[in-house]
Amino acid sequence: MASSTTNIVDTQTDDEVVISNTGSHFGAAADAEKSGADLGRALELSRVLQSTLDMESLFQLFAREVKKHIACAGIYYTNAQIAVNYEFGSEARHKCHYRLIVGSQKLGELTIFRGVAFSEKETVTLEYLLSSLLYPLRNAILYLQALQTALTDPLTGINNRAAFASSIQREMDLANRHNTPFSLLIADIDHFKKLNDTYGHLYGDCVLREVAQKIQQCIRSTDMVFRYGGEEFAILLSNTPYAGANLTAERIRFAIAKKLKKSESNVASVTISIGGAELREGDTSVSLFKRADAALYQAKNAGRNCVCFDATQSEQG
Repeated sequence: MASSTTNIVDTQTDDEVVISNTGSHFGAAADAEKSGADLGRALELSRVLQSTLDMESLFQLFAREVKKHIACAGIYYTNAQIAVNYEFGSEARHKCHYRLIVGSQKLGELTIFRGVAFSEKETVTLEYLLSSLLYPLRNAILYLQALQTALTDPLTGINNRAAFASSIQREMDLANRHNTPFSLLIADIDHFKKLNDTYGHLYGDCVLREVAQKIQQCIRSTDMVFRYGGEEFAILLSNTPYAGANLTAERIRFAIAKKLKKSESNVASVTISIGGAELREGDTSVSLFKRADAALYQAKNAGRNCVCFDATQSEQG
């Protein structure tokens, strides 16, 4: 594509374009191509996109509307800042790649694929359509960030108790629907109140962050960890039966005891106790949690720094 500076498009390379809300108008070459039809399509698309704040729904609508006007094999969107990736369709030989920006805010990158090259007229139409995506996308990102903030523990950066309530029900529903195993772990830092009272709350906060980080390092990307309250953590293990959950719990317990043992750089040894339960027929989120919590108390009563599972499952295991 020829290089030009525009109010919506600033071409940077042969295959990358910046879609922005700043600059001077489309330029002489693009002006010759633009039409009332393009403006009409952009306005109609803007109206459609403003109907949702959900990012995935937004791109589904965008992909549907683009395909009405320009044949394409796939539309891919990625935003590393908010860890979002969507892929609609498939890759192909030819592509148009765009970086999306409003003011100084980077909104991610979008690539449109197809088997034959895009004409200059088609790229102008695409850029009009993309200009309609900017503000709905910015609003959807702001909404997602607000949701993420509401569901994130500010101290440790992991999911909070509010996120746990919806996540455990969703994971249980998936396990029941697909007839796959699912396990819950509840971990509690041993003698945490004593650590706080002896070494201060700043030290206690450091311990909480270290424990959260270690748990994350010991689980799969498909698993989830939550700060349930105080010094207590909940871990959801998808597609994991009792035996696998027990191994994961022991890995977490060992990693924390090793990392946070008393040393020249650490004033006290830190250990955790973990209770676990595997989903069984008829369980609710409440009954599953109660069984894992009861196992946690067994671990505490057994001397702490150990793992215990729901008695019925440990016998079966």
